[in-house]
Amino acid sequence: MTSDAQFETTMSGPGVPVLRIRGEIDVASAPEFHASLSDLIGREPEIVIVDLGEISFIDSTGLGVLVGAQKQLRDAGGDLRLVVTQPQITRLLELTGLDEVFTILSNANDAVRT
Repeated sequence: MTSDAQFETTMSGPGVPVLRIRGEIDVASAPEFHASLSDLIGREPEIVIVDLGEISFIDSTGLGVLVGAQKQLRDAGGDLRLVVTQPQITRLLELTGLDEVFTILSNANDAVRT
């Protein structure tokens, strides 16, 4: 199984890392997703932004990576914020109740300011 997901880390604002993802987050791409998030969290930022604006699909494995990262950041006094623009991803987060767990915004600039 191969992954078609692409991961790119940039900075938004003063020291706020943004992990931008394109493609699908599934069982094949989840290990790379987890590694990318772990790398960012290891830098001990107060906020990490995961930009899901260009993903077409995320499965339960990918959602589990997000939940684990949120727990790790909150335990350290930080926060994981999601940028979501795709209606199907918004709906999935609502159906799973994760819209109550994460701060969900429409762009990275808002995620930094919130």
